[in-house]
Amino acid sequence: MKIRKLPLALLAASATFTAAHVNAAGFQLVEHSASGLGRSFAGEAAIADNAAVMARNPAAMSMFDTIAVSGALSYIAPDVYVKGNTGVDGIDQALTNNDVVPGAAVPAGYFIQPLSDKWAWGVGMFSNFGLSTDYPEDYAAGALAGQTELITLNLNPNVSYRINDQFSIGAGLNAVYGTAKLVRNFGTGGPFPPSGTAASLEGDGWGFGWNVGGMWEVNEDHRFGISYRSKVDLDFKGDYHSDIPEGLSDNPYGTGGQTIGGELTLNLPDIFEVSGYNRLNDAFAVHYSYVWTGWSTFQEINATSEGIGSVLNKQEQFSDSYRVSFGGTWYLNQAWELRAGMAFDQSPSRTHKTISIPDNDRYNYGVGFTYHLSDKGSIDTGFTYIQGKEGAFNEEGVEFVSKGDAYIAAIQYNHSF
Repeated sequence: MKIRKLPLALLAASATFTAAHVNAAGFQLVEHSASGLGRSFAGEAAIADNAAVMARNPAAMSMFDTIAVSGALSYIAPDVYVKGNTGVDGIDQALTNNDVVPGAAVPAGYFIQPLSDKWAWGVGMFSNFGLSTDYPEDYAAGALAGQTELITLNLNPNVSYRINDQFSIGAGLNAVYGTAKLVRNFGTGGPFPPSGTAASLEGDGWGFGWNVGGMWEVNEDHRFGISYRSKVDLDFKGDYHSDIPEGLSDNPYGTGGQTIGGELTLNLPDIFEVSGYNRLNDAFAVHYSYVWTGWSTFQEINATSEGIGSVLNKQEQFSDSYRVSFGGTWYLNQAWELRAGMAFDQSPSRTHKTISIPDNDRYNYGVGFTYHLSDKGSIDTGFTYIQGKEGAFNEEGVEFVSKGDAYIAAIQYNHSF
């Protein structure tokens, strides 16, 4: 298998199986709270049952009359495989990996403080995008796989203003910090040792954006939320090296093991959400969401390295995608709430699939509960099963089949002062 120009750009997309198969569309993360996980994040921009609503709608902060804090931890246990689909047993076996994605923890934290009967402010720390994959060093398609990790943290201060009893607005700034690690090996069947480094890069960077939201409280039992989060261009800078000798005409990105600088701008999409919450009686409420993600901003990856120039210009051709969810909450008594939900998540790579992002549609099924320890404190738990569709695709003349399921569990503590 010929080694192609892969370094640096794979920070963003070389093997985004974690998000592509076990979270949301593309390499998006939606694990902002345990309460949301238990209802498949249906109604998130409108429910406002704890401070984590800030991640979906800053206007909802106007519903809090005391200081509120929430801290959540989600754990993702993926079950993802990639298999060769050439029809030749030996080749298919060499291209098969049944444990592509390691487990990962996703933390989040939120703080809301009312300043008056009109104004409130708050800050959230959470992640909207991330990925992690780990292939064996001697995987046959080593130059297309290897180890990839992208971690982002969104620091999101917000303010809200209550216009009147029914309408509120909010806005915030997003400072997104990202770290990334990429290792690509030669794989088998090439002129170099299988475990040799075809490309290795570690880097970090910042990107900035904004978000706005609105809330319409029809009455105490019925409300609707709307929010928009802008796209963010995340600029990575880091150290790159390759064991490929310098000066090879068909591999011009080799550095002979020397470390040089590298740069990549990762275009993260904008997100639009509309949600509703309707409490039908004392015991039961329904809630629902429509989320649109502007993945069409992610059309290509153009990476450069110092002294080499462009090392990759790869077409991704993502399309805008959507997520719809529906859920219910049962208010058993003053101490206990039960919830459940389901969602459909559309893939943004519907017309162009690669081994780097073999994204497919998926279904989410969530359950959870809240236990109120007192008037001030409560604990949320959530569990979701994500069922991904199986998809086939061709890259470099090789046929692949991929599928990914996942189990996600989360716990959260909420407190008011």
